[in-house]
Amino acid sequence: MPDFKERLMRHAEHVKNVGSHCQSEETTKQALILPFLNLLDFNPFDPFKVKAEYCADLPGIKNNERVDYALFSDNNPVMFIEAKSFTEKLTNHTGQIARYFNATPGVTISALTNGREWRFYTDLKNPNIMDDVPFLTFDLSNISEADADQLAHFRHDRFHPDSLRSFAKDQVYIDKFREVIESLLREPDADFVRLVAIRANIGPKPSGRFIETVTPLVKQSVADAISKMVVTGLSSPPPPASTTVELATAPPVDPDADMIDPANPKIVTTAAERKVLSIVQMILEGQVLSDEIVGKDTESYYAVLYQGKTNRWIVRYTGDRQRPLVTFIIPLTDQHKTLIERAGLGIGASSSVVLNRPENLMKLSGIIFDALAFCQDDGNFKRKGQEAEGQFAVV
Repeated sequence: MPDFKERLMRHAEHVKNVGSHCQSEETTKQALILPFLNLLDFNPFDPFKVKAEYCADLPGIKNNERVDYALFSDNNPVMFIEAKSFTEKLTNHTGQIARYFNATPGVTISALTNGREWRFYTDLKNPNIMDDVPFLTFDLSNISEADADQLAHFRHDRFHPDSLRSFAKDQVYIDKFREVIESLLREPDADFVRLVAIRANIGPKPSGRFIETVTPLVKQSVADAISKMVVTGLSSPPPPASTTVELATAPPVDPDADMIDPANPKIVTTAAERKVLSIVQMILEGQVLSDEIVGKDTESYYAVLYQGKTNRWIVRYTGDRQRPLVTFIIPLTDQHKTLIERAGLGIGASSSVVLNRPENLMKLSGIIFDALAFCQDDGNFKRKGQEAEGQFAVV
């Protein structure tokens, strides 16, 4: 382990020294990413461990999908890596690596990297559907010994899918617990103050008025206790401050709350409908410009549109019924129906698809690609609005 940490620190220094010269993706791969894989004992020159341009097609639907690197263990692909140039930000490429991951059920980990920053993903929320938030992120320009301990889990001799999934779950829990603890320490709520008062055993069961009275005292006690722990060396230095843990001055907004159209109160956009839009945008990331896929709600259904044109709708989602349905602008082919069956989904009336959860759209990405291609072909819309739309609408 000491040798691994030393090699990792040397590689981090190498990234700092040469990173600015890696302007292209290919240079970044050769100078930064392959040496890192070698550091993890995934020898890039051993085809039993690393395969470049590995096929990750959606069978019968989307061809020529190739991930930059597939890492192998016991002759099976266990991790996909999508590489970008050193100067490129990773935020806009999650959808690309998600498509590869979702198309290959045997792969348990995927990574997105520009040689400096690494983001690791798995499928904790839904099996075989990549989470949209990484369970581990680190930056080689600011590496620590704790990062080295975490990265050691990805070494070839320690790469076990089940244990890595457990590790990923633990990281998610730790991050969530840390957020809650930081929030409570910065601004103790009534439940926290009540717990402190009860544990302190300073009187009978604390009333609401008592809680209000002692809250400032508890806040001061928390600050004093943290200072004492730091001074006496009983805790590690806190991580760098992040804007995400600044005290909020406005009431929190419920991300799952319904949004009512002020111009028409009958149009209510739900969290599920907004999720449908974000998933379609993620699937089509890199295929179109980010602002070309937009959502439009109506009293009857929620539509995801290409270029904001109402007759070029990619999907329509109807969630206000016992069985939520999604409909595509194109008729379902036999290949599409096979894909739907493999995904464990049902076909409803008028060629709709039963969609119990918006996340299941990730399993239908091949149909979404075909719907986008139809919408991009101006020849399909030469006839005026209603006629062109009516020919292919299946709602």
